[in-house]
Amino acid sequence: MNVDWPWPWLPRNVDKIAEATGDHLYLALLPVLFGLVVSIPLGWAASRWPAVRLVLVPLAGVLYTIPSLALITLVPLLIGTKIIDPLNVQVPLAINKIALLVRSDTDALLAVPGEVTAAATAVGFRPTKRFLSVELPLAIPVIVAGLRVAAVSAMSLTAVGALIGIGGLGGLITEGFRRNNAVEMVISIALIVVIALIIDAFLLAAGKLITPWTRARQGATR
Repeated sequence: MNVDWPWPWLPRNVDKIAEATGDHLYLALLPVLFGLVVSIPLGWAASRWPAVRLVLVPLAGVLYTIPSLALITLVPLLIGTKIIDPLNVQVPLAINKIALLVRSDTDALLAVPGEVTAAATAVGFRPTKRFLSVELPLAIPVIVAGLRVAAVSAMSLTAVGALIGIGGLGGLITEGFRRNNAVEMVISIALIVVIALIIDAFLLAAGKLITPWTRARQGATR
């Protein structure tokens, strides 16, 4: 195996690595964003109506257990895309993230104290305003925790797309395997891990920034 570490392969392929990293981020983060946007109203509906929760949460659990590779191979048959199409990776990832986030969003909204929502209703908050002004802000720490899991897992699952010829850092891993190049594989894997850690740290910091009351509460308990 070629263990030309890390020179001269790395400086010769900086552009390729940068392009693969950009493709990987696009493939991974767009489904996470879509999953977040879709899961919040679904989680709200599940937390508001028990009948909806009885159907939606188990369904999300079933969808989450479906292997991503199986979904990736089925998507072209279901929506008519070409074999090498970013949607073949992004659609299964979006389904996976919606399934994950619906459950965490539902739990987050159910955890909002009933007396808080009752007080908001008593002072005249309509359901939509109460949700946006009271319930959603209080649920943000749990929602962000679920989002962190979704984003980090998306970074690794996106690499599976390389098995059907979709780019990203997974493509460099398979290319390195074909060329017997350990450097290419190790650098690609390391980049996936580092980017996942950076995204996780960013979401953690963002969650703390938009929920200053949680910091104040933690400071008061020390």
